Amino acid sequence: MRSLKLGLVATVAICTLSASAQADCVKVGSVGEAVTHDIAALFATNGLKNIIYGQGREGNGPVSLKCEDGSGTTTCRASQMACKVTTPKTCFGAWLCLPL
Repeated sequence: MRSLKLGLVATVAICTLSASAQADCVKVGSVGEAVTHDIAALFATNGLKNIIYGQGREGNGPVSLKCEDGSGTTTCRASQMACKVTTPKTCFGAWLCLPL
């Protein structure tokens, strides 16, 4: 009976820890728009990296990139799961983050 209680307590503790670790992860996204596909993709992915860094998170998994060609420009959307690792950084928009 005692081992059953200890097993139950251990199971609850593991589930609680895994739920709290999952709660600190969110999907972060950014948008880049430019005349060419390559530049729009660069803007979207670099903006995503800076946003994640500015929030004090670290990217997990692959970056999802979807681009649409418009009449004069291309718009790309990048997204990635990111988990909290530090406190938020000082950033001015998606492109200028100060390392502190």
